[in-house]
Formats: sequence, structure tokens, C-alpha cells
Amino acid sequence: MEIVELTRRETFSASHRLQNSLLNDTENQQLYGKCNNLNGHGHNYVWEVTLRGPIDPKSGMVYNLTNLKNEMKSVLDEVDHKNLDKDVVYFKSNVSTTENLIVYLWNMLKSRITNPELLYKMILHETEKNSFSAFS
Repeated sequence: MEIVELTRRETFSASHRLQNSLLNDTENQQLYGKCNNLNGHGHNYVWEVTLRGPIDPKSGMVYNLTNLKNEMKSVLDEVDHKNLDKDVVYFKSNVSTTENLIVYLWNMLKSRITNPELLYKMILHETEKNSFSAFS
């Protein structure tokens, strides 16, 4: 049986400030540089989700794209146009790095999709030059 990957891409905007509460101001500035700006900064993220699995003989699909779109949107509603540090509970105890953001997105989507075992890969583009990947 052939295995097929399907990927959906969504975009969202969010702001944050890289700040570790276990460090003092000088240590945070040295570690995070301009990303530790007192007023924070923002990104226009591109989020790619890849599901991988066999084609269902009944539907002819690996997964219903409309369902994936809606499930991704329900996750994005929690982060889009938000200050991650102030508006998302997870980031009250986790530094809002893109590494931690992709883990958060992974866990939130995995808890919402009908067939979580199909979740294979995520790529989160922070800028045109920086992206982060997570795999199952």
C-alpha cells in the first residue's frame, strides 16, 4: 500500500519577548539580544502541517482537508494576533522561543485531529530565513 503525505499551510501573526524568569535582566539581554526588547517584537509565521498515511479506500483521501483546515484554525485561534507571553498560558512557564512554539502547536493539533497517528511533520517559518521543524 502506498503512503502519501499531504501538507497544509496556514499563516498567523503573534508577538512575544524572549525572557527567562530564571535569569536576571543582564543575562536575558546577553542570551536573547534584540529578541529581549522590553516591548517585545512580532512575526508573521507560516505554519506547515504534514500528515502521512495510506489512502483510505472509501474516501480516496489520506485525510479530509476541510477537517484539517478547521482543526488547524482552532489551534490558530489561540495564538493569532496574540502576545504569546501574556495571552497563552503555556508560555507563562515556557520561554516563547519558536522551538517551544512548534511543540505547543504540535500538542494542540495532535489533541484535535481525528487521526493523530497521521501527524508526521510540522515546519514553522519564523522569517523568510529561519524555520523550525518537528517530526513524529
